[in-house]
Amino acid sequence: MEAYCMKCKTKREIKDPVAGFNAKGSAVTTGVCPECGTKLFRMGKTETHVGLTPPPKPEKVEVREGKLVIVESPAKAKTVGRFLGRGYTVRASVGHVRDLLKSQLSVDVDNNFEPKYRVPNEKKDVVKEIKQLAKKAEEVYLATDPDREGESISWHLMEAAGIEPERTKRVVFHEITAPAVSEAFSHPRSIDMNLVNAQQARRVLDRLVGYSISPILWEKVRGRLSAGRVQSVALRLIVDREREVEDFKPVEYWSIHGEFKAEKLKSSFIAKLARIDEKEPELPNRETVDPILIDMETAEYVISKIKRGEKRQKPLAPFTTSTLQQEASKKLGFTAKRTMALAQGLYEGQDVGEGGATGLITYMRTDSTNVSTLAQDEARKYVMERYGADYLPSEAPIYKTKSASAQKAHEAVRPTSVMRDPANVKEFLEPAMFKLYQL
Repeated sequence: MEAYCMKCKTKREIKDPVAGFNAKGSAVTTGVCPECGTKLFRMGKTETHVGLTPPPKPEKVEVREGKLVIVESPAKAKTVGRFLGRGYTVRASVGHVRDLLKSQLSVDVDNNFEPKYRVPNEKKDVVKEIKQLAKKAEEVYLATDPDREGESISWHLMEAAGIEPERTKRVVFHEITAPAVSEAFSHPRSIDMNLVNAQQARRVLDRLVGYSISPILWEKVRGRLSAGRVQSVALRLIVDREREVEDFKPVEYWSIHGEFKAEKLKSSFIAKLARIDEKEPELPNRETVDPILIDMETAEYVISKIKRGEKRQKPLAPFTTSTLQQEASKKLGFTAKRTMALAQGLYEGQDVGEGGATGLITYMRTDSTNVSTLAQDEARKYVMERYGADYLPSEAPIYKTKSASAQKAHEAVRPTSVMRDPANVKEFLEPAMFKLYQL
């Protein structure tokens, strides 16, 4: 058995060979040169290794570094990434990454209504990329929207990409601004399975109702119609109201109004006939009204009492999703769909000359009228500086949320900063988006 001797510059027979294994578990033979005594070394198995057991190979330790952040949309990823800076990789899932199979019910009714999910073909590359990035990351932050749907997306991402729960952190923010993002990442939490299960229950109900009723519509009414958990009930309410309208029997009635002008006044005022001989008049038709009008035209009138008082009108509550849609429809002529698309853009961030994209409004899917203490303090400061103490109430108004199921942790839809004057951002926003922001 020979090995190359570095001193003799030639191959020599190994004297006193010893078989063994190196640190990597590979077979080696060591000995000395018979001519000069230099240590010799030979790689590979030889007859001297027969009967020897190689040591177990050391486990490969994966070196993880950096932090992976997953959001829903590329626009949101861009804005969040700007605030987080180096050390964070931000990727977008582009919505849901798993859903129920479309080709079947996908709900095991006999097994506690267990849903059967799959990753759609168009999302397999997204899940693959996230899985690869998650393997290399030290920590994975799921920063999807702060509602049931967002919580569900986070859970599906963790499940589909096979991310260990102990490395997964959930962060939520109601506005995409530097302070809000920083605060959220300072206080991560685990995924809230109560919210996830609430969303799953809705999804299962959607499937059970839709897949059960829609085929009946195709057969009895016409094809391509759909029924669902929400739209079917809404349709019933509309039909009931329409039947009430059809059953309504109109009854004729009249009222009399007069325009009066006092001798010393330049302006006139309108008054309604309220009583005749201390009784509320019944005016069912014109025949009853005409004789009264004749008497009124020749009569003299005296203002017997003037009542003065203050009328107080409280400001309207901050926007919820529904009131935002209603006001945008009434004042701007926007459809609900267009309003939400524009609001999504304002929430996810726009570049308004502040060094990059920043969120202009809070999360737009909410049924809460709550406003954070920080936002209230900023608004009070704005009123004090611009209008003075006379216009500042002693404390901020409190509004009751009408919906019994409202998620109390949520905020109303509001500007992320009242100090950001709409006039200063107009040039950066498309006209429709600016109108909604101004609203």
